[in-house]
Amino acid sequence: MQTKNFHSNVPFTLESGQELPEIELTYTTYGRINAAQDNVIWIIHALTGDSRVGDWWNGMVGEDKFFDPADYFIICVNLLGSCYGSTSPLSQNPKTGKPYFYDFPLLTTRDMAKSLDLVRESIGIKKIHTLLGGSLGGQVALEWAYQLGDSLEKLVILASTAKSSPWVIGFNESQRMAIESDCTWGEENPDAGKKGLETARAIAMLSYRHPSDFARKQESPSGMLDNFRAASYLRYQGQKLAKRFTAFSYWILSKAMDNHDLGRNRDSYQDALKKIKARTLAVGVNSDLLFLPEESLEISRFVPKGSYREIQSTAGHDAFLIEFEQLHYILKSFYVSTESRN
Repeated sequence: MQTKNFHSNVPFTLESGQELPEIELTYTTYGRINAAQDNVIWIIHALTGDSRVGDWWNGMVGEDKFFDPADYFIICVNLLGSCYGSTSPLSQNPKTGKPYFYDFPLLTTRDMAKSLDLVRESIGIKKIHTLLGGSLGGQVALEWAYQLGDSLEKLVILASTAKSSPWVIGFNESQRMAIESDCTWGEENPDAGKKGLETARAIAMLSYRHPSDFARKQESPSGMLDNFRAASYLRYQGQKLAKRFTAFSYWILSKAMDNHDLGRNRDSYQDALKKIKARTLAVGVNSDLLFLPEESLEISRFVPKGSYREIQSTAGHDAFLIEFEQLHYILKSFYVSTESRN
């Protein structure tokens, strides 16, 4: 495993027309590119993930796992706007010598895909065997797949969508309202909005899980009047995230999720999906309350070489990070089917 930094002093123009004077992206790689350069697996993390995919997806990436570094060159880049080494609101603005804080420009998934391509070019990768992404990562992956054309062979979209629904935007807005309600939000302080972020994460967890999962794991003993297990669980999850993430990055990345629309300035997202050339597998989760399984199914219906599979789980949206056995089977079947058509 190697963690490196990509740095560009060339001004990075965003879809909004605003500009970042320079950008830095942290990325982690596992294994080596072979001579034919046909073993590249590119994974894009979700909202609060980082580049160390071998840690947060250890059931899929690692020695003797589905994506084994002995066979593949695996790469994951921390997304632009995130707080794990990439340019974000807490990065220093070269023009002022101070952190951006609230002046950090609005990002889109298209901007993120564009920045990933700069990393690809810097490494010299001409062909990607498989591009995978879940949730926000899946949205970015769709944008990049559209841009990559013939340079991408296979695309796997996990619990995601071609355009964010009002439901997703509503959940995200309620979380940002929680951050805004923190009396420290507005201060030029790296910890600003921290308590609000705890609440935002608690709200998010309700969208990531399913009521049956809560009933199974967070049920309290009969007769209790207070201090319920479900309440303690949500407080713990909020505190846990606030210790490792920032309200600034949460704000920026959730906004990018909101404005995700593969069809923006491309007639429609259905039309854009039709132009993706890679063999595509869209994976939905039957219990997902955030990105509904029918949204994943729709991706597979419009991509010319698309197929759909569904994870059966009570875990809700987060099942793509948990149900490793099902994912192994689904991906193996996808690979076998695509190879048989070549």
